[in-house]
Amino acid sequence: MPEFIYRASDRAGKIVDGSIEAGDESAVIAKLRGMGLIPIRIQPATAGNGLARSLNLKFSFAVPALIGRVSNRELLAFTQELATLVKASLPLDRSLSIVAEITDNEHLKAACQEILKDVRSGKSFSEALVQHPRIFNRLYVNMIKAGETGGVLDVVLDRLVDFLERSQELRNTIINALIYPLVLISVMGVVISIMLVFVIPRFVSIFEMMGQKVPLPTQILLAFSTMVKDYWWLMATVVVGCVYSFRTYTARESGRVAWDRTKLKIAGLRTLILKIEVARFSRTLGTLITSGVPILQALAIVKEIIGNTVIANSLAGIQRAVKEGKGISLPMRSVSMFPSLALHMIRVGEETGRLEEMLIKVAETYDKDVQHALKRFISFLEPALILVMSLLVGFIVLSIVWAIFSINDISF
Repeated sequence: MPEFIYRASDRAGKIVDGSIEAGDESAVIAKLRGMGLIPIRIQPATAGNGLARSLNLKFSFAVPALIGRVSNRELLAFTQELATLVKASLPLDRSLSIVAEITDNEHLKAACQEILKDVRSGKSFSEALVQHPRIFNRLYVNMIKAGETGGVLDVVLDRLVDFLERSQELRNTIINALIYPLVLISVMGVVISIMLVFVIPRFVSIFEMMGQKVPLPTQILLAFSTMVKDYWWLMATVVVGCVYSFRTYTARESGRVAWDRTKLKIAGLRTLILKIEVARFSRTLGTLITSGVPILQALAIVKEIIGNTVIANSLAGIQRAVKEGKGISLPMRSVSMFPSLALHMIRVGEETGRLEEMLIKVAETYDKDVQHALKRFISFLEPALILVMSLLVGFIVLSIVWAIFSINDISF
């Protein structure tokens, strides 16, 4: 029978860590509840994986904690744990106290403690959250506020967990798709740099001793090798300067808009960006409306969530039309980001009174499209990168061999 590692809380708020054998996670939950415990975190035990490592205790390495930031994964864990405790009918202040105790990220822990203090002083949960905008964005705060108003905080927390999980899955899909190409580019850069800095210079002295003219490709290669070896610091400075200038430029509103507009002009990239943003728009708006957030307020929040500023700015027309009572599906037709399938599904949802449900379905549809598009992109990019690396390395080897043959008066 498989073994599971768990972290749970008793009714007094005491944290309990341990392991238990059970058929699956549902059986673990049932056993823990039978023991009078509230399960917070459960995961399968793995060989060589101690409790501290499995539960990511404080001495585990976590970059976001070191740099004072809260990652999306940590925010998801916080929300999951809080939802579990609130659904177990624990008071909000006790739930926050437990979550603050088990949170690993010191920045998030401090925020939890401040939120707990505010809640105990009489503030609402949403009022306490709004004091920490770098951790909890407007979407998070407004959903919590809607849950408090409707008396369904546990339900809204579950929706937030689902929303954050879906968003994390989309983010992971994009990151995972880029890992292999980045590794391949890095290896290509290292191999070529080693050849230019260490291998090629050894042939320079040989060619100089022979005093014979080398072929043009070899001359170009030797000149480039000398430049890299003698002026690498200048090249590095130029690269760093360009990166800094680009980041400074895109940090400004005008620069960010110009860069986002440029990305939308690239055919293949435009399609991928639009699918990502349609999925993000639909899931965010659907989740907010389902949680009871008014549609105008929800649209304002969605505008902040959209990653591409050009697309985000185009949503202003939808807000105005909705304010004038024109509905949402009709003004969406004037925004070029929405494909016909998405528009049709949203119109049907609006006409049948199931807009929020249809928005979530649109998001799921385009999440799958993004995954397929990324797979196709990677299937094209991988052989293209291998071909480029082969051509570069082949040119270097051919230039050296050609020069050696010319020195020995062998026709090539």
